[in-house]
Amino acid sequence: MARMPSAERRRQLTEAAIRVMARDGVARTTTRSIAAEAGVSLSVFHYCFDSKQELVESVITTITDHSVTLVKEALRARATLEETVRAGFQAYWSHVRAHPDEHMLTYELTQYALRRPGFEHLARRQYEVYVETYAELVDQLRKSRDFRLRVPVAVLARYLAAVTDGLTLNYLVLGDDEAWTGILDTVTAHIAGLVDAGTSG
Repeated sequence: MARMPSAERRRQLTEAAIRVMARDGVARTTTRSIAAEAGVSLSVFHYCFDSKQELVESVITTITDHSVTLVKEALRARATLEETVRAGFQAYWSHVRAHPDEHMLTYELTQYALRRPGFEHLARRQYEVYVETYAELVDQLRKSRDFRLRVPVAVLARYLAAVTDGLTLNYLVLGDDEAWTGILDTVTAHIAGLVDAGTSG
């Protein structure tokens, strides 16, 4: 087995954990099955992660990063603020449609953490990551377009996290790709409406 930096090995194991958890469920996933998926020994897993809590937090952060990377790329300046916002949401929904099992896993992780003694803080951390991520995306957009918001960034970030969370679960349950064009248009128009009139965009 080739040696690699511990950070890279952690990434490898985290991605393996995501695949196994999405396939088998969080409760049935073992450190042994993750190590087997990654093609490493169990000792390598325990060298990289001190506990299952640490692994679960890494999984939560990594799943969020998967979609956020696409959204950040999509938020490059466009003709109008509304077009830019819609491009960001479209990038996210494209990821949801392409990787439904990964997004379904996020809800399972929440329930798992809330129901398992000692893991409750991970559910809170999961949603804190969502809010922090949206705050970062909003700041990125503000810097690129120089506008003022009608609500504080912290409020908007939490609101966006709640809206996205609910809409994602709605899509995973109901599907219906055709309905999502109208839904994205509605969400985009609403978010763009939170920008002060007369500002850039």
